[in-house]
Amino acid sequence: MGAQLRRIRQRIRSVRSTAKITRAQELIASSRVGKARDRATDAEPYSREISRAVSALVSHRMRMNHALLNTRPDTSRVAVLLMTSDRGFAGAYNQNVLRHARALATLLEGQGKEIIPFVTGRKGVDWFSFRNREVRGKWVGVSGQPDYATAAEIGRTLIEAFDMPTRDGGVGEVHVVYTHFASMLTQQTTVHRILPMVLEEVEERDEDRAADVLPKAPYEFDPTPEAVLDEMLQKYVRSRIWYMMLDSAAAEWAARRTAMTAATENALELVERLTREANEARQAEITTELNEIVGGVEALKHH
Repeated sequence: MGAQLRRIRQRIRSVRSTAKITRAQELIASSRVGKARDRATDAEPYSREISRAVSALVSHRMRMNHALLNTRPDTSRVAVLLMTSDRGFAGAYNQNVLRHARALATLLEGQGKEIIPFVTGRKGVDWFSFRNREVRGKWVGVSGQPDYATAAEIGRTLIEAFDMPTRDGGVGEVHVVYTHFASMLTQQTTVHRILPMVLEEVEERDEDRAADVLPKAPYEFDPTPEAVLDEMLQKYVRSRIWYMMLDSAAAEWAARRTAMTAATENALELVERLTREANEARQAEITTELNEIVGGVEALKHH
C-alpha cells in the first residue's frame, strides 16, 4: 500500500510540473497573440489598396496583358505554399494545414497536375523530410514573428517559378494554404490561389457607354501604365504573402493559447483526481495500520 501511495504522489508532482509549463506557454501566447493580430490588421490596408489600384489600372480600357493576370495555358505543374509553424503546442494548427494541403494535392493530381511544394515553418519541413519528400523552397524560424524580408523572398521565388515555362521547371499556378485568424477561439485553414491573379473589372455604366466615357480612376500613373502595372503586381504578390504570414502568426498564437489553456485545465483536473486517489490510499493505509494495532492488542489480551 505504501508503494502505491508513493507512485501516486510522484505522479502528482509530475503532472503539477507539466501544468506549470503549459500555464507558462498559455501566458506567453496570450501576450503575443494581440501583437500578432495588430500587425496583421495594420498590413491589410496596404494589400487592399494595391489591389484596388491594380483593378483600376486594368479596368479602365487599358486592356493590358500581363503574365501575372492571365490564366496560363499550361498548368501541368502547380506550386503549393504551406504555411506551418516552427513550434508545437498549438493543437491541430499544423495538422489542419497539412490535411488541407493533402486534399488540394489530391484534387490537383486528379486533374493530371504535378504538385511542387514550398513550405514555411519547421513542422511542415519536418513532415516532408520524415517522408523523404523534396520541397522546392523552405523557410524556417519566422512563423511566430514574420519579417517582411522573408515574405519578399518567398514572393520573388514564387513569381520566378511562375514566370518560368513549365517545360523548364516553372509552374502555371500558385496556391497558398494558410490559417486565417477569425477570433481567439476560431482559426480557419484557408486555400487561396494567388497566381494567376483574378481581378474584377469595373463595369461600364449605360450613360458612360453612350457617351463613350468611362469613370476615371482616382490614380495617375507615371512613367507608363505598363511599367506601373508590372511593379504593382509584384508588390501585390509580396504584400499578400506578407499578410498571410502575419495572419497565420496570429492564428498560431491563438491556437497555442487555446491548446495550452485546455492542457492546463486537464492537468489540474488530473491532479485533483490523483489527490483523491492518494487520500483514499492513505486512508486505506491508516485503516490497515489500525487493524494491525487492534489485532495485536487482542492477541496480547489472550496471553
